[in-house]
Amino acid sequence: MIELFQDINILYLIILFFAGLIAFTISTVSGGGGALILVPLLNFMLGTTKIAPVLNLGTFIGRPARLILFWKHINWKVFWYYVPAAMLGAWVAGWFFTSVDASWLQILVGLFLISTIFQYRFGKKERSFPVHLWYLIPLGFLVSVLGTIIGALGPILNPFYLNLGLDKEELVATKTVNSFFLGISQIGSYAFFGLLYKELWIYGIALGLGAVVGNIIGKKFLSRMKSSTFRKLLILFMVVSGILLIYNQLK
Repeated sequence: MIELFQDINILYLIILFFAGLIAFTISTVSGGGGALILVPLLNFMLGTTKIAPVLNLGTFIGRPARLILFWKHINWKVFWYYVPAAMLGAWVAGWFFTSVDASWLQILVGLFLISTIFQYRFGKKERSFPVHLWYLIPLGFLVSVLGTIIGALGPILNPFYLNLGLDKEELVATKTVNSFFLGISQIGSYAFFGLLYKELWIYGIALGLGAVVGNIIGKKFLSRMKSSTFRKLLILFMVVSGILLIYNQLK
């Protein structure tokens, strides 16, 4: 056991646990964005190249708890359109991970997220553009590729879920089950291509345990929230996430 934690910074484990708790409490209440909040912290602690594997491992570990909490609210039609293409995209991205410069991709995604505050007129509009279920097939592949490379792209799906008519628990539940199966492919691709090793496994697990606790706390807050308040928070965190993505590339 002692050998397992050699070369592991114990303070980092504590920080990652509580960071996961706080970020995923916020993420559950606001429909996403928790992972992006963690990007600057992980960049400072571990370095740019380690962000995506640790972040995706941590969020993957936290998802079963959220799945259990929100299971009855899952929209399975959305799941079947999204997940197969997304799982394929994760393996394609794992192959390209070490050779792709994701900086310009993050800036484009950031600009799209910031634009949602205008698309939804500061939360006054329920939908901003029409979305059909089949859109989720190419969208699943594209978002999966980008998310596997960048490490945190959950908020980019929120406008599409909102425009499909998903709200509160249904949105969080459906997004979680989609992300869980995507995570299986992401973690598998990281491990297969040698991008996850002992140090990153341990840091990712610490982050994931905090995420589990955060999901439980967030569920209690979400159940008491109005749909209009949820939509405004969702848009707020999409904008914040977009700003963080751009800031991390331009600083």
